[in-house]
Amino acid sequence: MHLRLQTLFQRKFKVGLLFLLLLALLVHLAMDVALPTACRHCSCNAKASGVPSGSPKKLRLRILQDFSGSNGSWGKSSQLQGVGLHTRAGEPGVWHQQGEGNVEQTKGSKLAALFQHPLYNIPIPEVTEKDKLFVVNPMEKFSLRSSGSDEWVSSSKAEALLPTGKTAYDTYPAWLKFHIGINRYELYPRQDPLMPTLLRDLATQRIISSVQKSGGTQLKLIMTFPNYGQALFKPMKQTRNQETPIDFFYFSDFERHNAEIAAFHLDRILDFRRIPPVSGRLVNITKEIRDITTDKKLAKTFFISPAGNVCFYGECSYYCSTEHALCGKPDQLEGSMATLLPDKTLAKRRSWRSPWRRSYHKSKKAEWELNPKYCAQVRETPPYDRGHRLLDLIDMTVLDFLMGNMDRHHYETFEKFGNDTFLLHLDNGRGFGTHSRDELSILAPLQQCCSIKKSTYLRLQLLATQPYRLSDLLREALATDPLDPVLAEPHLQALDRRLGKVLAVVGRCLDRAARPDKVLVDDMGSRV
Repeated sequence: MHLRLQTLFQRKFKVGLLFLLLLALLVHLAMDVALPTACRHCSCNAKASGVPSGSPKKLRLRILQDFSGSNGSWGKSSQLQGVGLHTRAGEPGVWHQQGEGNVEQTKGSKLAALFQHPLYNIPIPEVTEKDKLFVVNPMEKFSLRSSGSDEWVSSSKAEALLPTGKTAYDTYPAWLKFHIGINRYELYPRQDPLMPTLLRDLATQRIISSVQKSGGTQLKLIMTFPNYGQALFKPMKQTRNQETPIDFFYFSDFERHNAEIAAFHLDRILDFRRIPPVSGRLVNITKEIRDITTDKKLAKTFFISPAGNVCFYGECSYYCSTEHALCGKPDQLEGSMATLLPDKTLAKRRSWRSPWRRSYHKSKKAEWELNPKYCAQVRETPPYDRGHRLLDLIDMTVLDFLMGNMDRHHYETFEKFGNDTFLLHLDNGRGFGTHSRDELSILAPLQQCCSIKKSTYLRLQLLATQPYRLSDLLREALATDPLDPVLAEPHLQALDRRLGKVLAVVGRCLDRAARPDKVLVDDMGSRV
């Protein structure tokens, strides 16, 4: 009896086990049939939208803060939460991370293609110690105190605070790396791994001090960050769609924050790289200016408008009054944040009056406006009688004409490098004021001298072709800025029209010239 019960129990157990296995098999088959359709549907939607999984808002934020046009030779860029983006050497652009360690380049980037072009990879001469703006001690290290204070320590005091394996250069903040990277030939390199970090710092670093910049005709602020970096803040004075009235003189025009941002990117697309990095930023007037300023004169100019907005106007030569106050919504104000160059006590700069400076008078004209042979006089005057100074100034003329800037009365150079160096393209706030008119008088240096660098001319020709259309390139570059859209569409379209006029001027010079090499001056030589 006992043996029979045991056998019956074993049979029931085996039948039950078999039943469970069959049930599991049926469930598995049902899942195989149902899930692939849903998965394929999700996958197609993701591919069609062109975005990885995650919140679209997070993706938008990350793309705005990444510098998609920056050149290669970098590894991983800094990441924000939500989406990881990377770049790799020689292939600038935005890169979306698809899973673990698998990267895929964003297709259709004209900026990426431009910076891979041979004309944008002409090497500069070898940079020696005497060609560097600063010669630093390679053993000097810097670090913020671990207590969280803003005090910096250096040398042996920092040793205990630094993670092992870090070089001294790794301890420098981005703004300091930018400063020590300046050399005789360029303000920053094409293949610059620093640019995304530097632009992000301008847009996001905590502001610990805001004071008014002395001098100048309009209000500007110097803002300081916890890492001792500083930026020049130009507040918003006009909307994107406003044009400078036709009856305004160039010297009474507003300085526009968005012009500073666009000028930086345009200068880089032209491969001049002579404007310090600039980013847009939304600033809280109350918390990031009024409450932390130590500038007593500035502090006295804050008030609440009848609409309940926080306003201020500061002290300056023009437009600093209650009638021209800068007001937030209710305390949020757009502005441009430009990286400051090294202090003049550390790196002296020389200011040069432009030979084609305007009269800055309501009725008088400058000499160059009356004398069509004025350039011959300039060519005999130092420093334009030798070297490439005149050609560098004509480069600046092209930049100014493209953005409609009539306010180039001076320019600067680093004194250490003498005459053999680039020109700094500073103060571009009066650019992009008009899109419906082209001021041909800005091109006077090019028209009168009939000379331009061969490399500049070839790049301008390239930017006039469909694959590298200038307006498309600048539109793509500006899309990375936190204040996108930076320029109204008519301003972008005006760039293509003006570029055509620059090339037409050079074309007329070539038609008249007995020797083309006098018009297109070879600055590439064996480096191409």
